[in-house]
Amino acid sequence: MTPETEIMENTGITQKVTADYDASQIQVLEGLEAVRKRPGMYIGSTSSSGLHHLVYEIVDNSIDEALAGYCTDISVTINPGNTITVTDNGRGIPVDIQEQTGKSALEVVFTVLHAGGKFGGGGYKVSGGLHGVGASVVNALSEWLEVQVHKGGKIYEMKFARGAITSPITVIGSTDRTGTTVTFKPDPEMFDDTVYDYEILHKRMREQAFLNAGLRISIADDRDADSPLSDTMHYEGGIREYVDYLNVNKAPIGDVIYMSGGRDDSVAEIAMQYNDGYNEMLVSFANNIHTPEGGMHETGFKTALTRVLNAYGVKFNLLKGDERLSGDDCREGLSAVISVKLTNAQFEGQTKQKLGNSEIRTLVDSIVDEQLEIYLEENPSVAKAIIEKGMMASRAREAARKARESVRRKTGLESGQMPDKLQDCNERDPSLCEIYIVEGDSAAGSAIQGRDSRFQAILAMWGKMLNVEKARADKIYGNDKLYPLIVALGAGIGEEFNIEKLRYHKIIIMADADVDGSHIRTLLLTFFFRYMRPLIENGYVYSAVPPLYKLTRGKTQRVAYSDAERDRISSELRGDNPNAKIDISRYKGLGEMDPHELWETTMDPEKRTLRRITLDDAVLADQIFNVLMGEDVEPRREWIEQNARYVVNLDI
Repeated sequence: MTPETEIMENTGITQKVTADYDASQIQVLEGLEAVRKRPGMYIGSTSSSGLHHLVYEIVDNSIDEALAGYCTDISVTINPGNTITVTDNGRGIPVDIQEQTGKSALEVVFTVLHAGGKFGGGGYKVSGGLHGVGASVVNALSEWLEVQVHKGGKIYEMKFARGAITSPITVIGSTDRTGTTVTFKPDPEMFDDTVYDYEILHKRMREQAFLNAGLRISIADDRDADSPLSDTMHYEGGIREYVDYLNVNKAPIGDVIYMSGGRDDSVAEIAMQYNDGYNEMLVSFANNIHTPEGGMHETGFKTALTRVLNAYGVKFNLLKGDERLSGDDCREGLSAVISVKLTNAQFEGQTKQKLGNSEIRTLVDSIVDEQLEIYLEENPSVAKAIIEKGMMASRAREAARKARESVRRKTGLESGQMPDKLQDCNERDPSLCEIYIVEGDSAAGSAIQGRDSRFQAILAMWGKMLNVEKARADKIYGNDKLYPLIVALGAGIGEEFNIEKLRYHKIIIMADADVDGSHIRTLLLTFFFRYMRPLIENGYVYSAVPPLYKLTRGKTQRVAYSDAERDRISSELRGDNPNAKIDISRYKGLGEMDPHELWETTMDPEKRTLRRITLDDAVLADQIFNVLMGEDVEPRREWIEQNARYVVNLDI
C-alpha cells in the first residue's frame, strides 16, 4: 500500500488521500465567489424557498429603514420574465465613499459580504438582517441586478451581473424624493426553478405589514397582462389586526388583548384573543423574522400566561381546592402573536428558526404578568369565560387520559399488539419503512398482495372517520377508525406525541381520485395537522398518485396520470397510424386494479409518484382546515365557490 492510499476499515472502500497537507490545498474564494460556490449556506437552499428568500432579503433592508423611522412605503413587483423590483421611500443607500474600502458605500453594500449599517456603526439600532449579507448575496445569485438610489436631489444608478460590476455608479437624473429601487433577475444557473409564486410573496408581505403598524406594503404580479394581481396592506392596528386575521371564521371570546413594554434596547408586544375552538395558534417573531420553533419569547409568554390565569382563578374562587390549569389547558382556543425587537438577537441555526436571548424571556414574562392581570380584573366576564374554557379543556384532557388507558387495557397495547387491519412489514428500521393508509378492503387486499413486504406496511381503513376539527382528544381515543392508526404509527398524539417512537418515516395516504377519496384525505390531513403536526413538519406524510387512465393498443398497455398525459400517450401509441384503435379506460377506484397493476403504477419506488405534504404556512393551513372542516357552513360555501375552478380530474 502506498503512502497516498489507505483502506477505510470495515467498508471495503479505497480512498485516495494526499500525504502532505499544505497551503496549496487551501482555496481562497474572492469576493462573492463563496456565495455562488455554496449558495445554501446563505439562503438555506436553491429550491423555491431560496428563490423567494432573495426577495425577503431586499425587502428586509427596506423594513430596517422603516424600523429606523425613515420609510413609510414599500412596493414589490413581479415583472414579466420573473424579475423582481423592490422600491422604498427610505433615506436611500449611502453613495459617498466608505472609509475602510475607499469605494462607494453603494458598491460595498452590493459586493462585500458582512457589510452594512447593522454592525454597530449607528445605521440601525434594531435589524432583521443581522448577518449583513442580504444585498450582496442577492447580487451574487442574480443573473443581473440594477439599483437606483434617490438621494440628495440626484438619481444614482449601478449595474451588476452575477455579482460583478458591469456599470459603475453613475448619476442619471435629478429627483425630489428619497429611496432605493432594486431590480434583479435570479440566476438560472443557481436555482432549480426561477418562477416566483405570488401567493408566497403575498403572505410574507402581509405578515410584515401586520408586524410594522402603519407601514404600507404593496405587491403586484404583472406577468399576466390580462389578469394582473395586486394588493396593498396597511394595518394601523399592527399585530392586533393580525390576531383578528388569525381568528377569522372563528367565534371570539372577548376583545383582542394587547400588551407591550420595553427594557434597555429591547421592546416586546403581544396580542391575544381566545375563540370557541380547541386549537392553539401561536405565532412569534423576533426583529420581524418568523421564529417557527419559538424560543425565549414564547417561553416567557407561556410561563406567564399559565401563572396569571391560575392565580386569577384561585383569587376569585373559580378554581377550587387543588384545581390548577396546565399550560395546554390555558392555550386551548388561543390565537396570539408575539413580536419582539432587540439589538444583538441570537438566533439558533442559520435559518433563524428559534430565538435564544434569555433576557427577552424575562421581559415578555413581566409584561404578561403585569398587564394581563390588570386586563382580567378589569374584564371579569371575559376572565371567567377564559378560566371556564381552560377548566373544560382540563376535564377533557383527563377524560382523554382515561379513554387512552381504557383502550390500552382492551386492546392489550402494552403487550405490543398491533391492529387487526395492519399488515406490517419485515423491516424494523423506521427510516426504511413506509405505511400505506388505504381506504376499503378491496383496495387494501390488492395493496397487500402487490406490496414489497420487506419495507411496505398496509393499514386498511373503512368508512368515514371522525372529523377531529369538531372533537377533543378524549373522543379520538375511543374512535374505532382513528385508534388503529394511532397504534400503528406508535408515536402517540397531541401533547404526548413523540416522533422518536414513529415506526414509519413514509406515511402514504392512498385514496381514490374522487369526492370520497378527497374527503378521506382531508380528514386524515386534518387529524395529522391537529394532533401529529411534527409528521408534516418533518416531511413524513405523502399522498399517493394512482393513475387515472389505462390505454391499450394491441398487447401494449400504458397508464396516464392526467388528461394531458392521456392525450400525449394516445398520440404516441398511434404513431404514424392516426386511425389506430386505442382503448382508453378510466380507473374508477383502487379496488379495480389488480395487485400487479397497483405495484407497477402506484407502489413501486422506482416508478411511482408521491406528493409530499408540506407545511409552508401553518396560519393558512389552520384557517383552511377551520373553513373546510369547522361548524360554520357559510365560509365553507364561499371558499368552495371561489376555488371550484381549480378542481381537476375529480369524479362527481
